[in-house]
Amino acid sequence: MHSTPQVVVAGGGLAGLVAARHLAAAGTDVTLFERRETTGGRVRTLERDGFRFDRGFQVCFTAYPAVRRELDLTALHLRRFAPGATIAGPDGLSTLADPLREPGTIPATLSNPYVSAGDALRVARLWLRLRRTDPGDIFAGDDERIDDFLRNRRFSERFIEGFVAPFYGGITLDRSLATSRRVFEYTFRTLAAGETVVPAAGMEAIPSQLADRVREVGGTIRTGTTVESVAADGGDASDSAGSVTVETDAEPLEADAVVVATDPPTARDLTGIESIPTEARSCVTQYYALPAGTDLGTGRRLLLNATGRGPNHVVPHSAVAPEYAPDDATLISATYLGEQPASDDDLAERTRRSLESWSPNREFDDLETLHTERIPFAQFDQPPGIHDLLPDVRNPAGSVYLAGDYTQWSSIQGAMESGRRAAEAVIDDLSG
Repeated sequence: MHSTPQVVVAGGGLAGLVAARHLAAAGTDVTLFERRETTGGRVRTLERDGFRFDRGFQVCFTAYPAVRRELDLTALHLRRFAPGATIAGPDGLSTLADPLREPGTIPATLSNPYVSAGDALRVARLWLRLRRTDPGDIFAGDDERIDDFLRNRRFSERFIEGFVAPFYGGITLDRSLATSRRVFEYTFRTLAAGETVVPAAGMEAIPSQLADRVREVGGTIRTGTTVESVAADGGDASDSAGSVTVETDAEPLEADAVVVATDPPTARDLTGIESIPTEARSCVTQYYALPAGTDLGTGRRLLLNATGRGPNHVVPHSAVAPEYAPDDATLISATYLGEQPASDDDLAERTRRSLESWSPNREFDDLETLHTERIPFAQFDQPPGIHDLLPDVRNPAGSVYLAGDYTQWSSIQGAMESGRRAAEAVIDDLSG
């Protein structure tokens, strides 16, 4: 072992950046390698002609414990979504809000056709139960599909299909609600306890802040460099503890430990750990410009599609964060679930027809397509029970460790928490 432990972090997404920061703060000599020219992994923002396009629909939940621990939220100049959603159905738009936060929305919420009085009561009971539940205990309990969980608790079909399916379609990229109830319960608790936000400068401001913190505590970040292999003790990643040989496309080097924090398929290739999930949820997000001042009728709320035709949801970006668009334009996006073989032009036409069907007295001929983001691996699939099968940060054994949401659950919370845990494991093992 070197006099000052040498640690390599492979991958500059949220997990890798958090791991590198904690390792550097503990006194190790950390070098993070990222194959792209910028850090951030899946959390990136493209800036063009005064617009900001996040890589797909992404938001941050302020009540995530890891978000509160790892980020300076004030410095991100957060822009907030209004709680609840606007639901687009065959009969037009309706509002579903949080009456506790916005008392003025009580009449509209009570008259919403997708929420019965019984649904409202069951939501309140669920919130009261979850607020008394330690977030860490949610993933230790029994599991089932989200739709089965809701039906077993007698939520109405209109509530499940009209609100939960598109809303959680946006969170889990699974409108069928076949995802683990654990994800539903954790995010439901988080949404009720905090706010849904984006940084004024776009979601990439989050990894940019994390990268600054890595450098502030003495860590090194090398972008444009790919880690091609890791081998413990001259063998493979399953060997016993000791030094690790790291091959990059620039040079080989020796380290006392390596944290693999790449995307799941690459992590599996580098470590040989078969329990790293590689079944993906995909999506396509398309950004559009409309004339300045265009109002979709949703304010700062997410617009959910209850019909099942067209996009799963539409986001009024510049209404939430004016910094996402120049002064002479309105920026919105539409997200379609799955890989979508349709062309960009066909998707834009579907979005235009959907908007017109939801607002029959309006036309959207001035809808201009600005950018299309096709994301084949947006999340790993999370059916019931999968979280019991995910690898631990120490699963590669020896001096190779894992950091990625695939050791926790697919979310910003999971990514950041995994980075901290991987760093703690490395520090414990090197000091022992």
